[in-house]
Amino acid sequence: MLTNLFPNIKLEDLWEATLETFYMTSISLIGTFIIGIILGLLLYLTAKGGLWENKICNVIVGAIVNVFRAIPFIILILLLFPFTKMLIGTVRGPNAALPALIIGAAPFYARLVEIALKEVSKGVVEAALAMGAKTKTIIFKVLLPESLPALISGITVTAIALIGYTAMAGVIGAGGLGNYAHYFGFMRRDFDVVFVCTIAIVIIVFVFQFIGDFISNKVDKR
Repeated sequence: MLTNLFPNIKLEDLWEATLETFYMTSISLIGTFIIGIILGLLLYLTAKGGLWENKICNVIVGAIVNVFRAIPFIILILLLFPFTKMLIGTVRGPNAALPALIIGAAPFYARLVEIALKEVSKGVVEAALAMGAKTKTIIFKVLLPESLPALISGITVTAIALIGYTAMAGVIGAGGLGNYAHYFGFMRRDFDVVFVCTIAIVIIVFVFQFIGDFISNKVDKR
C-alpha cells in the first residue's frame, strides 16, 4: 500500500534506514546513560554541601558539561571527525555517528541527572549517614533508587533528542532516516521520500516516549 501511495519509495531502503536509526539511537542511549549518570553524580556529590564537596572538581565537571552542551550538534560532529576517524576508522556510517551522539547527549542528560538527584529528600540521605552508610551505599541504595522515576523520564527526553541528532548526522553520511531523506528525497527533489521519513521518525519518537513513560510509571512508588 505504501508503494502505491509513494511509488518512489523503496521499502527495503526505508526499512534499512529505519533500523540504522534505531541502532544509532539505542547504542548511543546506553553510552549516554552511563556517562550521564557518572557526570550527574559528580556534579551532585562535589557541589556545596555534597558528600564529596570539592569546588575545583565541581567547577571543572560543570565547565565540561556546559561547553559540550553549548556546541551545536552539527558542528560537534565536524569537530570530532579526527577523533571518530581514529576510534572507528571511518567518518561515515552508523558506527561513525556514535561518538558524536554520545558526547553530544551525555552532558545534556548529566544536568537532568543532577536535577533528579537534588529532588531526593536530604532527610533520607542524612538518615543513611546517621546509620553509618558509606558513600557507595548511599549512591546505589538511596540516591539512584529514590530518583529512578526522574532518571527514566530524563533518559526518555534524551532519547527523543538523540533521534533528532541521528537525523542531523545522516545529512553528512551517518546513515539512517536522516541520510535517506536528504540524499534520496531532498537532493533529488522527491519530497514524498522526505515526508515518509518524517512520519517514520515521528513513529520512532512515539515508541521511545511510550516505553519511557511506561517504565517510569512502573517504578514510581509515589
